[in-house]
Amino acid sequence: SEFFRKTYEPTGAFNGKQFEGGRSWAGARPEVRAIGYDVHGVAAHMGVLRRYIKVGDVDLLVAELGLYGVRPDLEGLGIAHSISVMYPVLQQLGVPFAFGTVRQALRNHVGRFCRKGLANILTGVRVRSTLPDVYPDLPST
Repeated sequence: SEFFRKTYEPTGAFNGKQFEGGRSWAGARPEVRAIGYDVHGVAAHMGVLRRYIKVGDVDLLVAELGLYGVRPDLEGLGIAHSISVMYPVLQQLGVPFAFGTVRQALRNHVGRFCRKGLANILTGVRVRSTLPDVYPDLPST
């Protein structure tokens, strides 16, 4: 939880607040976590959770990638490309693809994964959550 607070607080105080009290997840607990360590502790993190999303009229089981972070002192060193270690995990989970939602401010950062065909960015996709505790201080969306 300390890693997430330190990673997310610079993007807005509320973003780090949800990890207070030892909580290491936001809206849902991940099924799988990929955690990179170095001599200073947690260096990077990625969580995976299978969920159904509606694509047109079809409910499709996919993997949601989230809780992504790289310790600020390691940003820019290419650690984010280690996400490829998740490919065998996604195959074991039996999902056709993974997705993640990204704020506009991170579009260029995530866009780097798209250069070699590892990902695609789709704009204009509407994302809704009905989880009441995603943001404890706000009504569910």
